[in-house]
Amino acid sequence: MGSRVQVRLADTPEEIEAVRALRIRVFVGEQGVPLEAEMDELDSLARHAIALADGVVVGTGRMYGASTGTAHVGRMAVDTGQRRRGIGGLILSFLEDQARLGGAGQVELHAQTYVRSFYERHGYAAVGEPFFEVDIEHVRMTRRLE
Repeated sequence: MGSRVQVRLADTPEEIEAVRALRIRVFVGEQGVPLEAEMDELDSLARHAIALADGVVVGTGRMYGASTGTAHVGRMAVDTGQRRRGIGGLILSFLEDQARLGGAGQVELHAQTYVRSFYERHGYAAVGEPFFEVDIEHVRMTRRLE
């Protein structure tokens, strides 16, 4: 990774808008997810991670529900030109830390099956059979937090 990547919570309206724009580019533009399915009611409840490289938004993810004991991670996205540089792993680790701080002992997510191995490398295990969300095959995955 040529530039240093900082991951933290998006906490201003401008940062929230920047992560929304990245999600729209990745999920709506690249993958054809309908906008109304991508931007859902959970956005207002979630904590949003923002990954910045030289001040530019390069990745995001969200987490909610930590206080229930099981945090839900989702909407993980890394800008096209920044993939395979470890940014997704940094975002995931950050969100897991946020989940621990919120009291969660487990993380659950719905991974697109083509990135299942990414989550397995980070300690997640598939639960159940693959299923479709917005016409994309996913698998439910969980990880116990230490």
